[in-house]
Amino acid sequence: MSLFITFEGIEGSGKSTQILLLAEKLKALNHAVIVTREPGGCPLADQIRHLLLQPDQGPMAPAAELFLYLAARAQHMQEIILPALEKNFIVLCDRFSDATTAYQGFARGIDPTFIGSLNHFATSGHRPDLTLLFELPAEEGLRRSRRRSHHAGTEIDRLERESLDFHRRVREGYLRLAAGEPDRFRTFDATLTVEEISAAVAAAVIPLLS
Repeated sequence: MSLFITFEGIEGSGKSTQILLLAEKLKALNHAVIVTREPGGCPLADQIRHLLLQPDQGPMAPAAELFLYLAARAQHMQEIILPALEKNFIVLCDRFSDATTAYQGFARGIDPTFIGSLNHFATSGHRPDLTLLFELPAEEGLRRSRRRSHHAGTEIDRLERESLDFHRRVREGYLRLAAGEPDRFRTFDATLTVEEISAAVAAAVIPLLS
């Protein structure tokens, strides 16, 4: 069976770790799984990702940022996600349309309803079957993400450089989205251990595959 599951959360929430752990568990149960990400996931979208996240990118107008994310999503949807779903893969995506609403809508101040209509167009009307939200305070998320970049010897990206208030607005946006669609969202305490979160994620997802 096909299933489209998205992983959402602020910087440092651990979603990228959890997506790989769930993929391993599903593959062990003989499910066909593809792991992808946004922005990115295919060559054109990966080039757009570089433009959006490179640390030395100059000031970017919120509208320009929004349309770059949408362009990457439209290509990713047509090239990767829809073909995989048509082949009955389980698609696990690290961020998707909710990220655009949280970051460019609630944090940048663009009307979320307007963003919703643009997301609908960019995705050809497709929405995730399930969205997993990894929730923790913005202060802790930024501390984790910056520590990770330090250990990896890489620069923090353009969005990670945003103010703490910006990331607090992103977090609040995610919480409002989850509250508005409780049937689609499952929220996890990202302050727990990796193992505890992974077990909770598996418990939420695997029964849906029966």
